[in-house]
Amino acid sequence: MSNLALKYRPKTLNEIIGQEKLLGKEGVLRKLIENEKLSHTFFYGPPGCGKTSLARVIASTLDRPFYEMNATSLKIEELRKIFKEYQHALQKPLIFIDEVHRLSKNQQEVLLPFMENHAALIIGASTENPFYSMTAAMRSRSHLFELEPISEQTMYTFLEKVLTEEKIQTEEKAREYLVFSSSGDLRAMLNLLESAVAVTTPVTLDTLKQIRPHAMQAGSAESDSHYELTSAMIKSIRGSDIDAAVYWLARLIEGGEPAEFIARRLAILASEDIGNANPPALNLAASTLDIVKHIGYPEARISLSQLVIYLASSPKSNSAYMAINNAQKAIKNGEIYPIPNHIKTHAKNYLYPHDFGGWVEQPYMVTPLHFYKTQKIGFEKTLWEWHEKIVSPKR
Repeated sequence: MSNLALKYRPKTLNEIIGQEKLLGKEGVLRKLIENEKLSHTFFYGPPGCGKTSLARVIASTLDRPFYEMNATSLKIEELRKIFKEYQHALQKPLIFIDEVHRLSKNQQEVLLPFMENHAALIIGASTENPFYSMTAAMRSRSHLFELEPISEQTMYTFLEKVLTEEKIQTEEKAREYLVFSSSGDLRAMLNLLESAVAVTTPVTLDTLKQIRPHAMQAGSAESDSHYELTSAMIKSIRGSDIDAAVYWLARLIEGGEPAEFIARRLAILASEDIGNANPPALNLAASTLDIVKHIGYPEARISLSQLVIYLASSPKSNSAYMAINNAQKAIKNGEIYPIPNHIKTHAKNYLYPHDFGGWVEQPYMVTPLHFYKTQKIGFEKTLWEWHEKIVSPKR
């Protein structure tokens, strides 16, 4: 059996799956490509969603010479050589740079004049949003598109096609595991299938689990179970039921849920449901997220358990969560106000609070708005008392 990931790599825009929003009949990216109006572009999205395949298809569609590089090993001289080779060519090359968020400032500066002169079409890809790692000059010369994870239904449809064409027999539970454990990564799914076929056919769930004991990212054998178990853990923590929270945590772990996914959910909860009622909760959640990235199972389960118990035991407040929700709602409803002149950059009449003992009365908005309402729970009560002592006596 030939390499499945290579064999089923899409060769045309119509063969790329899971990106209907960008590449469907009315998709803006599709129109830019087909009308040959695509500018320098950067894609970001989870592994296996088709970033590299899309770049190759674009090169083929536009009939451009294709060069594939990685930002971690990219050599400036190699780039200069390519640009020089096509200096007088009518058809400029497409240079694809993977892990583009790792481009150094120096590498970006080298690319700028060639991007400006359209000496090549630059396409980058990353599993992280490269917006913050790119210089303003790079951003102004390019477009940024997010590719979505491949849905489970799309994965199932694609898997059935491969199984039929390759005449591979599998257990039903094995097909479910191939999909959910790959977490939207088509390449990972095909690689797992190929390895399992080399061991035994029909492909069994037991074989798959021996090769890949745990899901790669967020996922569960049953989609509903994945979301329901996560919801049960979060709600048990919010309700301060330690034993229930630890039980649902154990169910997630035993179901193959990645430690990093669980830690991310707990980090969200630390701000959303605890917030300033117990600020160290967010610190512990951040530390746990960092820890599980490096140690993994089985030891990661201990750190997760510690965090779950701490969060369930903490006082609860959603004041910070509600405050930002209220502020964003106001903005979306059209409450857009100008910045008062005295707090703009280099304002001459700004009153520096430190010159007045730490606080001085002056407006920070042209219209007073109130989004935050303290619940005075836990440390949040202390924070509010601090705030009132700062401003109340001087009002």
